[in-house]
Amino acid sequence: MRTAPCEGATYRYLLLAPQFSRPKPALLLLHGAGGHAQDLLIPWQSFAETHDLVLIAPELPRDRAFEEVAPAVFRCVVEDARKAVSLDPKRLYVLGNSMGGYLAYDAAMFESEYFAAVAVHAAAIAPEYDGILAKASRKTPIAIFIGDRDPLVPLGPVRRTRDLLKSAGFPVEYEEIEGHDHQYELAADRINREAWRFFEAHPLP
Repeated sequence: MRTAPCEGATYRYLLLAPQFSRPKPALLLLHGAGGHAQDLLIPWQSFAETHDLVLIAPELPRDRAFEEVAPAVFRCVVEDARKAVSLDPKRLYVLGNSMGGYLAYDAAMFESEYFAAVAVHAAAIAPEYDGILAKASRKTPIAIFIGDRDPLVPLGPVRRTRDLLKSAGFPVEYEEIEGHDHQYELAADRINREAWRFFEAHPLP
């Protein structure tokens, strides 16, 4: 576990980096409420090892005030990881699950020139936050995954988010996973594969 001073506080994160010194793509993994850094790192670990991919997984506070500083903290954590491993600045990606998905939308809007693309599982943009779309200086490509049996996140708000993003000109890929619920790890193989295909197609210009 590494630590990075950001926005007046210290944040802990896990870093998984394959060997070899050439610049690598990196994936910032944002876990759900009540979860921990390893929740997404573990389902991504074997994939990362075979795709020469750096994983950065911060411990996220379950605190409403964190959302205001979250995009800056995410950038700060990635920059701290850059001290330990060579990263490709055009291929820095974000994947968020549930609460981490809400925060991934913030990263897509407030750090649109820094993160190349974002993937979200089991999260939607609430109508009162629609204004964040105007904060994006670049239309960040976004992939959205949702289970059609998710007991916590109904399909309606996620479909609304998809349509909202598309109408604003964001490149969006959307997938409803049949029979899938809220648990990321149960569909991890499929989501990881599809998210990575999406990420590879969308480096920073």
